[in-house]
Amino acid sequence: MTSDPYATLGVDRDADADTLKKAYRRLARQYHPDVNSDPGAPEKFKEVSAAYEILSDPEKRRVYDLGGDPFSASGGFGQGAGFSFTDIMDAFFGGQQTGGRGPRPRQRRGQDALVRLDLELAEAAFGTTRELKVDTAVLCTTCHGSGAAEGTRPVTCETCHGRGEVQHVQRSFLGEIRTLRPCAACRGYGEIIPDPCRECAGDGRVRSRRALHVKIPPGVDTGTRVQLSGEGEVGPGGGQPGDLYVEVHVAPHRIFHREGLNLRCTVTVPMTAAALGTAIELPLLEADLDTEEIEVTTSLTLDVKPGTQSGTEQVLRGRGVPSLRGQGRGDIVVTIDVETPNRLDDRQEALLRELAQLRNEEAPDGRIQNTDHKGMFGRIRDAFKQ
Repeated sequence: MTSDPYATLGVDRDADADTLKKAYRRLARQYHPDVNSDPGAPEKFKEVSAAYEILSDPEKRRVYDLGGDPFSASGGFGQGAGFSFTDIMDAFFGGQQTGGRGPRPRQRRGQDALVRLDLELAEAAFGTTRELKVDTAVLCTTCHGSGAAEGTRPVTCETCHGRGEVQHVQRSFLGEIRTLRPCAACRGYGEIIPDPCRECAGDGRVRSRRALHVKIPPGVDTGTRVQLSGEGEVGPGGGQPGDLYVEVHVAPHRIFHREGLNLRCTVTVPMTAAALGTAIELPLLEADLDTEEIEVTTSLTLDVKPGTQSGTEQVLRGRGVPSLRGQGRGDIVVTIDVETPNRLDDRQEALLRELAQLRNEEAPDGRIQNTDHKGMFGRIRDAFKQ
């Protein structure tokens, strides 16, 4: 090498390792052929890399400072003189590590699990506790997660010597570029299980069916997910388990239809009851609960006022679904459906005709609903236009 490596990097002769690395990163980014199209850039980049190779190696730097050839022991640059590919990556991405990542842990967190839970509307509204049967990976009780047969233990990999990665050398115009790859013999773990556990085949976990008691809070609805921390799949090597998510699905109800926190239902009454008025005993959602331990109101009296028309809605405040956040309850919205009789005997028909005669409704023209909702000023304007 003819040029002075200190001059090439632009550093003093007493520069420390950090100063050398910063200078190299700056110049490598400047002259790398991928970012610099100047014809002399590759040669300059090679010169910068060679200078850094000398000064970053304490022994080569000592030989150079004494006036010797720092590459004499290895036959010159490009013939066995290697510099870490990580140094080049550091120059572009600012990495701080010059070594490998080391062996990867055999123990890893397990995956989350998802199960479906079917509930009745009352259970979803007021909360419940249910037993679930779940099939997940659990810790192997034979090897306790180690993966090794009883009386044995994992041994250090002879290929990578426990590092979990091996070095690959590739020649290029820059010299020998060294890269680290996961060890194929131990799959990057740094150790091998010569005698795997027969129960889990070396995985450290087995599948098992178990029972869980799940507490469902009041106010859940279809699609709500209840999280049970640490009840999911145990990870490989007996690693930390994931979480279990219970997704709620609410079955249709025979009376009520849920809309958010409100419950809707339809009550059908005869024409005579709608005309004269009546009282109806309306069951509440609480009627579906087991009320042996606590006393709850299971029904309310619904007053149908005389002259009620079909489609009329009545609202029972605070009798709907409790909020999932514990902030009050919704309402019950009751729609009145007036039923007109379609089969009359002679006596009933005669009575209805008599009623129609008394109300002057023997030959009604009917009332056509006006869909033009103009205000007073609009009607006055139309009057002037005529």
